[in-house]
Amino acid sequence: MQIIKLDATDSTNAYLKGLITSNDSRDFTVVVAKNQLKGRGQMGTQWISEEGKNLTFSVLKENNDLSSDNPFLLNIIVSLAIFNCLNNLQVPDLKVKWPNDILSGTSKICGILIENIISGNKIRASIIGIGLNVNQTVFHTISNASSMKLLLGKTFDLDELLRALLKSLESTFQDAQKMGSEKLWKAYGEILFRKDKPSTFQDSNGKKFMGFIRGVSAEGKLIIALEDNVKKEFGFKEVTLLY
Repeated sequence: MQIIKLDATDSTNAYLKGLITSNDSRDFTVVVAKNQLKGRGQMGTQWISEEGKNLTFSVLKENNDLSSDNPFLLNIIVSLAIFNCLNNLQVPDLKVKWPNDILSGTSKICGILIENIISGNKIRASIIGIGLNVNQTVFHTISNASSMKLLLGKTFDLDELLRALLKSLESTFQDAQKMGSEKLWKAYGEILFRKDKPSTFQDSNGKKFMGFIRGVSAEGKLIIALEDNVKKEFGFKEVTLLY
């Protein structure tokens, strides 16, 4: 494993992508930055992180041998790895919120952004971007954010925490080969935020509706049971979970 530490960069995902282009990387190359100037979340949103207080890093995973027809499986593996690591550190009431957030209670503590490099119908490599709120205690305009320090009342060593997360990622990738996709989907469903609970959503037109989250499709769409138990799938930009 190669770990590249930067004081600052626009985006660890973009930096790692540049290393791939120049053939200066290998499987599980890690880029971590104290300050990420233009960090990105899902759908082009900005990931704001206070310098030196949190973990913002990206991991290269080569030769995934995952079909591009089932792209969300990689998201599941990464989510389970982060969940298990934070759970071992006793972060309370952990859940995975579709499509890419880790929550403690209803507060976001971690975000995931995966960018795939596809060859034919296979995902040849993936850049896994992770932003984890660790020692930051003030989030200004972000109302639903928290951190490990706020939740557990202590300051964490960022290097130690990074090593724990990377170890969990490696072991979860290894276990995934043995578990098979069916068990992975089942494990993900058990920690999915508000699964099988009555919830309020808003569609892309601003219309609110009630429903029950039943799971996630192979393409990564959220499956919601509507009235009369009619199930409908929604993409990332098509629905927002309100409460």
